[in-house]
Amino acid sequence: MKTEQLHRTTAGWNRAPAMNDAQLVLIFGGTGQLTPARHAEISAFYPGAILLGCSTSGEILDTRVHDDSVAVTAIAFEHTPIKLARSQVASADDSRRAGETLAGELLAPDLRHVFVLSDGLKVNGTELVEGFKAVLPRGIEVTGGLSGDGARFQQTLVIADEAAAEGKIAALGLYGDALVVGYGSLGGWDPFGPDRLITKAKGNVLYELDGQSALALYKKYLGDHAAGLPATGLLFPLALSAASGENGGLVRTILAVDEADQSMTFAGDMPEGMYARLMKANFDRLVDGAAGAAEVAKMPLAGGEAELAILISCVGRKLVLKQRIEEEVEAVRDILGNRAALTGFYSYGEISPHARTARCELHNQTMTITTFREKPAA
Repeated sequence: MKTEQLHRTTAGWNRAPAMNDAQLVLIFGGTGQLTPARHAEISAFYPGAILLGCSTSGEILDTRVHDDSVAVTAIAFEHTPIKLARSQVASADDSRRAGETLAGELLAPDLRHVFVLSDGLKVNGTELVEGFKAVLPRGIEVTGGLSGDGARFQQTLVIADEAAAEGKIAALGLYGDALVVGYGSLGGWDPFGPDRLITKAKGNVLYELDGQSALALYKKYLGDHAAGLPATGLLFPLALSAASGENGGLVRTILAVDEADQSMTFAGDMPEGMYARLMKANFDRLVDGAAGAAEVAKMPLAGGEAELAILISCVGRKLVLKQRIEEEVEAVRDILGNRAALTGFYSYGEISPHARTARCELHNQTMTITTFREKPAA
């Protein structure tokens, strides 16, 4: 596997492209940077390559984190065929169907892994993942994330060969026995306050906790932070568990609030009968969580070094860590070593198997890492 990385800021590209055999180009950029003109420019850099990417809440390139730029990673595989499938959704109600359709298009006897990038506002990430799992056979995992839009929550975009657009989901199938894939997803948030029973919810919309208005109760905990919702909700996610006092490990982030019906919309499902508990940040534990995710993602590589690592971290972590944000990326580099090309973005949701159950889930507020390497030819 060969890679090269380009970066574009207001000053222009940091270097000229040199790879002429790229098969895949990953593009992560600020919402306003992913213009048709920029897409055409990158397509001209790498003719014939699949272009895959999304809008972000921050771009990761090597160990640096940028805002409102364009981070490009071109990849040439030696022994790994790839295939892109895409779907358009009108609303979150289409999410499961889209996952099933995309999985069906990619399904083949030699399918090794599926990497997904999705609209971050019009898709229910939980239902999307369930759609993939309904079709893919055991042992074929899905990783990826939901596109971002800074802390604005106005418009998220996905690139699936065509120019960036809303309401799009892109799924990349990677094939063959030569590819070795690892993945890890960990958080680092501390719970506080009592467990609250979810007494009224529909899909990813939460109405009541303990029979009370969920939004009113949440605002009470947030105090002065409530005025900045939904953005300030990124600082105080909810942890879900099946029983009171149990650490389930799933975390949910707010995407929107509705004052009229006193509801909150989350990136994934909020099932009735489960318990929710407020969480807050611990700086050191967030960085340790990123390092832990890298350790888990490194294990399947069987002693070999990652050649490519895609890092998808939640925008909430970025808002908490602020000037320390690059510490979590540097922690990943320390674990994976210097060989891997690091790229990725800050997201509205992360997709990966759960560290404890190994069941693929939508996560929020985690650092989720997918590592790739190709075995040498026999």
